[in-house]
Amino acid sequence: MKKLSREFYTRADTLRIAQDLLGKILVVPTLTGKKVSGMIVETEAYLGAEDKAAHSYRNRRTKRTETMFAVGGTVYIFFIYGMYFQFNVVVGEPGVPHAILIRAVEPVEGIEIMRERRSVKNGKTIISKMPDKNLTSGPGKLCIALGIDRTFNNEDLLGERVYSGS
Repeated sequence: MKKLSREFYTRADTLRIAQDLLGKILVVPTLTGKKVSGMIVETEAYLGAEDKAAHSYRNRRTKRTETMFAVGGTVYIFFIYGMYFQFNVVVGEPGVPHAILIRAVEPVEGIEIMRERRSVKNGKTIISKMPDKNLTSGPGKLCIALGIDRTFNNEDLLGERVYSGS
């Protein structure tokens, strides 16, 4: 698989990038050398300073939002509802706080690992198995299934820890 280039992420048209991410594969290698991945099937664009729904509305710069001002191709992770991480791709040139939330992926690789991560457990006993169609069908679910947490914030999508490609 060929990783997406920096130029892919630094284009000026955020809505176009959000559309172009559809069908691309998001990959997270595990510590054991295996990979979990999914095809991006739903995105949501945030247009920075002028977008009231964006964390960076009116160019608001805080410790939380600083990553949104990075170069396109940087990962922006935030925590919501006190329990879920959300995976975003920063796009555009540095200083332009646009980002794209990855809302859902279709599992491709490492599905057994995803099932294990998404199973409801009581100690070490699985008490409920998540249906495959629900493994990655929302932004919080995909982060759990792919093993994405706050430590992924500010990662480079051209690196080895997390990347996307076609």
